[in-house]
Amino acid sequence: MKLYSNSLYIVSTPIGNLDDITIRAIEILKKSDIILCEDTRRSLTLLNHLKIKKKLIAYHKFNEKKQIAIAIEHIKKGKILSLVSDAGTPMLSDPGRLLVNHCLKNGIEITPIPGVSSITSAISVSGFSDQFLFYGFLPKTENELEKTLSLLSNNNFTQVFFIPALKINFYLKLIYTFITS
Repeated sequence: MKLYSNSLYIVSTPIGNLDDITIRAIEILKKSDIILCEDTRRSLTLLNHLKIKKKLIAYHKFNEKKQIAIAIEHIKKGKILSLVSDAGTPMLSDPGRLLVNHCLKNGIEITPIPGVSSITSAISVSGFSDQFLFYGFLPKTENELEKTLSLLSNNNFTQVFFIPALKINFYLKLIYTFITS
């Protein structure tokens, strides 16, 4: 497989089982000069499992704006960069969108490396309709959540949301109240 320098690869990683990674993703990670990671500790666990040693750079919502210029500079110098999230496909409610937009503006090639997605995995075993809407993370405040649920209630598709595990009771209570009123 030929990789292109001056490129950004968006690499999907396993959600739970470290062996749930594609052969293509492993090859891309092996050939990358730098891997941008949401959490370097989690990515290091995966890379150690795969016996891959690469330079890791933290790339998350708190440093994203600062890291964009550094990432673009590395790419322009001919480096192969990969972006991974903690689990699943990057940019589905994870950092990376700003970097992709800067790459597009700078004419830098971006290649998605498909793999595990919690969204499609959940839908595949749900028994729900093929048509679904993925919303991402729901708002954190009760007022904003009520506005969002009101807007989405006009939709006839199955709806998929991300909810932080620690706040599941907060969301379930408000969703239940909304659908029973």
